Amino acid sequence: MVTVVHENLDVTDAKMSTRDVSVYYGDKKAIDEVSIDIPTKYVTAFIGPSGCGKSTFLRTLNRMNDTIPSARVEGEITLDGEDIYRSKMDVVQLRARVGMVFQKPNPFPKSIYDNIAYGPKIHGLAEGKEELDAVVERSLKRAGLWEEVKDRLSDSGTALSGGQQQRLCIARAIAVDPEVILMDEPCSALDPIATAKIEELIAELNGRYAIVIVTHSMQQAARVSQRTAFFHLGKMVEYGRTSDIFTNPLEQRTQDYITGRYG
Repeated sequence: MVTVVHENLDVTDAKMSTRDVSVYYGDKKAIDEVSIDIPTKYVTAFIGPSGCGKSTFLRTLNRMNDTIPSARVEGEITLDGEDIYRSKMDVVQLRARVGMVFQKPNPFPKSIYDNIAYGPKIHGLAEGKEELDAVVERSLKRAGLWEEVKDRLSDSGTALSGGQQQRLCIARAIAVDPEVILMDEPCSALDPIATAKIEELIAELNGRYAIVIVTHSMQQAARVSQRTAFFHLGKMVEYGRTSDIFTNPLEQRTQDYITGRYG
């Protein structure tokens, strides 16, 4: 089965590209030959039923599957034209360039300040306390959290509310100045108000980073993304502008999913 890619896509500005990427867990094939160009200046959403491979595929983009002993990735994934699975690739450096925000907020058991300062420190991105202070403030401001926490930076990050913790994790990801931000259902553990704040934040970060979001909410995909890929049973079925995928899908399976015939 060939993926349907809409003709009106501008693919000249691809930050990351995958070609014929398959992922195996032992003998089980979880992802089947996915090829996609992820643009620099848009938010790209991955949608599809639970267990269809969205998160598994997302994790290939910064080699998070390396942490699973039985996982094997085939095909080619490039960042700015460079193969991220080549043997000389520095995976720590790769994950600084391609940051990840997980489904459940996972702040470090450290202060709010140290959660943000940790990455810039280990990557040598700030010299001295003054520069580090500036990075922490800038990152928290970009994540829309500065005004809420500026007087309590020494408090534990785990003492924040769920929505604040997730914004702290986003601030932590952007503190190392990534080029790509991967978000794996970042709002699924949050209430509607916190979700709205994360969606506003994604809109503000759009254009500054290439952003890929896995979401089980089609409404969220429609609100935050400009490009959407529909996954089903480990395959990418269709990829196009979000408005086209939701109003004029070319594949029957996409149509059936969007109209709620299965999910």
